Amino acid sequence: MTEDSQRNFRSVYYEKVGFRGVEEKKSLEILLKDDRLGILPPHHESHTQVMMYHKDQYCDVLHGLKVIRFVSDATPQVEVYLRMYQLESGKLPRSPSFPLEPEDEVFLAIAKAMEEMVEDSVDCYWIIRCFMNQLNNKYRDSLPQLPKALEQYLNLEDGRLLSHLKSCSAVSKLPCDLWFKRCFAGCLPASSLQRVWDKVVSGSCKILVFVAVEILLTFKIKVMALNSPEKITKFLENIPQDSSDAIVSKAIDLWHKHCGTPVHLA
Repeated sequence: MTEDSQRNFRSVYYEKVGFRGVEEKKSLEILLKDDRLGILPPHHESHTQVMMYHKDQYCDVLHGLKVIRFVSDATPQVEVYLRMYQLESGKLPRSPSFPLEPEDEVFLAIAKAMEEMVEDSVDCYWIIRCFMNQLNNKYRDSLPQLPKALEQYLNLEDGRLLSHLKSCSAVSKLPCDLWFKRCFAGCLPASSLQRVWDKVVSGSCKILVFVAVEILLTFKIKVMALNSPEKITKFLENIPQDSSDAIVSKAIDLWHKHCGTPVHLA
């Protein structure tokens, strides 16, 4: 059994036996035990010491930012996380008044969503940090390919809907940055987002494609009634939240349908 299969066994097992909405302990919640992401070592006896190290490093970086007046006690927490990440990655701008880069906006969106899932600020920062590093490193080459994959799988599921989007010149206007770069942060509520990010952390960024496909399928009637790419985009950027859990469950079904089930569960 591969490491990725072991990580994803829990979610796939629960889904296979029919418990789609079960609140199992998500991969995001056990990130602090994941050696490969470099947060904590595999030996539990070392965890207390490493957690103290993480807290000390967090406090040191935060203190440094306060000394150079990049943050203060009044700075929003997600912005504090951003400045800490920038400082640690050598990308801190010369002045806090400099405009944010697109990648900074992505970070803030993900941090804001993560803040709703993780209460402790130290844990929250380290999880955001590792999640962003995974997106920027492991998935660096894969993420730009997702819009094309979206078109491919949408054609398989509903060619007529894809044809409508093409006839409206809306394919290139789909909110792919929101869906793929931000991993649906700001689009789905935290309860649904956790289930999607569970798959991303476990090793599959392709789940993002199937969530996007299912959003389009779920709101097909509404999308087909719109002929303006701007109106289609605006609607998709602000989809009704009450359908989110069902969308994610159906997206996971599509993911299994097109990508298969790990061999140990087949």
